[in-house]
Amino acid sequence: MAESDKKAQGNRSLKAARLAQIKPSPTVSLFGRVAELRGMGRDIVGLVAGEPDFDTPDNIKGAAIEAIQRGETKYTAVDGTPDLKRAIQAKFKRENGLDYGLDQISVGVGGKHVIFNALLATLSPGDEVVIPAPYWVSYPEMVTLCDGVPVIVSSDPARGFKLDPEKLEAAITPKTKWVILNSPTNPTGAAYTREELEQVTAVLLRYPNVMVLADDIYEHLIYDDFVFTTPAQIEPRLYDRTLTVNGVSKTYCMTGWRIGYAGGPKELIQAMASVQSHSTTNAASISQAAAVEALNGPQDFIAHNRAAFDRRRRMVVERLNAIDGLSCQMPEGAFYVYPSCEGVIGRRRPDGQVIETDQDYVLYLLEDAGVGSVFGGAFGMSPYFRLSYAASDDVLRDACDRIAQTTAKLR
Repeated sequence: MAESDKKAQGNRSLKAARLAQIKPSPTVSLFGRVAELRGMGRDIVGLVAGEPDFDTPDNIKGAAIEAIQRGETKYTAVDGTPDLKRAIQAKFKRENGLDYGLDQISVGVGGKHVIFNALLATLSPGDEVVIPAPYWVSYPEMVTLCDGVPVIVSSDPARGFKLDPEKLEAAITPKTKWVILNSPTNPTGAAYTREELEQVTAVLLRYPNVMVLADDIYEHLIYDDFVFTTPAQIEPRLYDRTLTVNGVSKTYCMTGWRIGYAGGPKELIQAMASVQSHSTTNAASISQAAAVEALNGPQDFIAHNRAAFDRRRRMVVERLNAIDGLSCQMPEGAFYVYPSCEGVIGRRRPDGQVIETDQDYVLYLLEDAGVGSVFGGAFGMSPYFRLSYAASDDVLRDACDRIAQTTAKLR
């Protein structure tokens, strides 16, 4: 090999070219930074992670232990055991009025994995995916990784951060393959009423080649007598082109168990299974056994957890709105608040640095107050920041006190 060729080979990057187009997850990075600071002895209140602070219920843990003792520790079918698929089938029928055959159900390693499988199985280079903003940080990055083009449609805060049907229609082109709908949403907690969702689905009916990805992961975390609905439920004509995604992470406090699932068209589910067969194969057999118990077992603890989240939601919103420079809407679901920090932009820190962006403000809160949060730019809308109220009442009161004291130092 010529010397010049050796040098060229030595300079070649180990990273695939597609990685230059994506960013690491800001929430994961900030969660790691909180852990790093704690490891250094800093007193940090971390309100970054999107996971319930409640433990997995004992009956679900017990089902996993029993599965181990029965020897259910081998490979399973690629996209889910028959028992888990039957439990998911019953859940969709019971709670959403949706009928799916077992060959229309997919089980993956968390909801994120299920969504990634769907995108990888369907997107060709240049295909577009409409994503309302603010959005979960992984949607556009997953689309990009799958050679698609994320088309971001900003929502109006005055509409409660919900997608304007006219903006949706304007964003759809002949290249549009998917529209992603998340309700209740991460990061804002906004949830679509039946009437609001009907307005959106009316637009989608006019575009028969567009698929709908309904991310319902926060389905049971809704407040104030809100009634949850999902697109394929309220508009049966969308059933054949809707992937309804859910999982056990948020409702059942099972984030670490990594079980997500979806119901959708048979052809799509088969394609997703093909993708999964060459990546993870099946989700953990023990986690699948636990998920069967989660879906089939007692559901009464959900209302208890929801009541605690509701109490925290109200307290945090009230406390944040009392801080000069911040303004926070009351979310309808999930366990996040998404306050505006527009009022602090342009103010100076005690060290003289100017707060120019929501990221500057979030870093200031972390450095000065020891409060970990996520800046709004990560979700596609500034100047906002996201706080998770999936923490104890005492921790949340302490965090709000710290935010108030630190923000008061700005001039």
